[in-house]
Amino acid sequence: MSKEAISYRDAGVDIDAGDALVEAIKPLAKRTLRAEVLAGIGGFGALCGLPKKYREPVLVSGTDGVGTKLKLAFSLARHDTIGIDLVAMSANDVLVQGAEPLFFLDYFACGKLQVDVAAEVVKGIARGCELAGCALIGGETAEMPGMYPRGEYDLAGFCVGVVERSRILDGRAIRPGDAILGLASSGAHSNGYSLIRKILERGAKPPFDLLEPTRIYVKSVLALLDALPVKGLAHITGGGITGNVPRILPKGTRARIRKAAWPRPELFQWLQREGNVAEDEMVRVFNCGIGMAVVLAPADAEPAARALRAAGETVYEIGSIEAGAGEPEAIVV
Repeated sequence: MSKEAISYRDAGVDIDAGDALVEAIKPLAKRTLRAEVLAGIGGFGALCGLPKKYREPVLVSGTDGVGTKLKLAFSLARHDTIGIDLVAMSANDVLVQGAEPLFFLDYFACGKLQVDVAAEVVKGIARGCELAGCALIGGETAEMPGMYPRGEYDLAGFCVGVVERSRILDGRAIRPGDAILGLASSGAHSNGYSLIRKILERGAKPPFDLLEPTRIYVKSVLALLDALPVKGLAHITGGGITGNVPRILPKGTRARIRKAAWPRPELFQWLQREGNVAEDEMVRVFNCGIGMAVVLAPADAEPAARALRAAGETVYEIGSIEAGAGEPEAIVV
């Protein structure tokens, strides 16, 4: 007795849908291309040269996802901005080394490919790449039946940037007395969403857009790096200010952060109130309104703040560097 023929589609994988998605995203990716890109979407690998302006170019790479913020995107059926978050998390990380993001790749995995949903996600990724000035040159779409609940997907992103070796930011120039500027966040960015979702389970309806995408600081900060001697940058992600600022400090220093130096956005006040979240937990989990920290010599703080504000950033002088004993730390006062 002959067995019935089975196709890949019968097993849950639709090759035609994957091909349709590739065609749908090609024009989106094309808008992000840089002069250095030699080959883009569709090949086995994407080719990209190095910008000729660098004499000793050093590549800087970063990878990240968007965490359980995806769960809110699923529940609200909103998929057009989550891709901006994906780019932001890696591009901002690459930026803190002083690097210019060069290109980006994404990984989209699902149980059943819905071309319209995936295209919305990639639309956001392309928009994020435009904001970061990097090229979307490739990625992977994986349709894996049985791996994900119906209507859900997972995302990962990979960013490569380039920096002149002599201009790598590693924090070694930071000294006691230096000033710390804080650049305002656009919301919770992509961190703390497991706690946010736990708070939402209590039934409160937030008067905020919890899917507001992560702010991308690349263009304004790169312009600042060309104008003034920045000593260090910290992307305020998981771990908050207390967990991220010490990552760029040399031994024998600590950061004193004045939380009264900036207004805490109502979103974080609401989360703290509705979740009865302790203050120490708030500053350890959320960015609390500051998405990027910039360390400079005191004389450069005001010119830097003016330049960043002219570039569209909201800026506060949030603290200073002081001598410390032992390992670097950040103290919020």
